[in-house]
This record gives sequence, structure tokens and C-alpha cells, in this order.
Amino acid sequence: MADWADSGVTAVITLTDTAAEKVHELIAQELSEAGNETELALRVAVRPGGCSGFSYEMFFDSEVANDDMSSSYGDVKVVSDPMSAQLLEGATLDFTDGLMGSGFAIDNPNAQRTCGCGNSFS
Repeated sequence: MADWADSGVTAVITLTDTAAEKVHELIAQELSEAGNETELALRVAVRPGGCSGFSYEMFFDSEVANDDMSSSYGDVKVVSDPMSAQLLEGATLDFTDGLMGSGFAIDNPNAQRTCGCGNSFS
């Protein structure tokens, strides 16, 4: 598995402190509900589709491929496949929690155009 810290490559996607705390909380909750000690990583991926050409996908994954890029933010491990890593380079994942709603948002400087839902880009 490629590791950004060891390879000299900057992290493909950066987590804000708020996002890292929320992901850590969600992983702890997931492990507690599952009743197991499996190590989970946050997988951030880009898939073809969506109204603008590509869509973001995030989920907890216990499988890490040899060619996955990975980075750690405290106790949170983030992984991306090589194709997604290219499209996420320089992006930031943030979490907001307010009166108008809460959720994760990706700020991607590589996106030339985004859709109104914020889940897809080109």
C-alpha cells in the first residue's frame, strides 16, 4: 500500500479537524454496533456518473488494496484508489453541523463544474 507520508506525495484529500473528529466518531459507532475489532478506513472514491460526469463516494472499508493511497489523520485512516486519487488531489473534506443541516462536503480544486446537489463534478 502506498503511503503519502513515505512517498513524498502530498495527501490526496485533506480532512479538516472537524471532519476527522466526525469520521472517528462514526467509525467508533460502527465498530460498537458491529461488535467486532475490525480496523476500518474511510474510503473516498470518485466514480463515473452523476449529473456532472463524476460522483463522490465515501464509505468505511476494511479492505485496503496494495495500490491504494493512504493517509492518517489521528486515528482516522483515509484510503483512495489510484484513479480517484488523481481526481481528488488537493481536495478537502469538511463536516458542518448547523441549523440548516449537517453533513460532509468536498471542496475539490480540480472540479471545473459542479451540480446543484454538490455530489457530482466534471
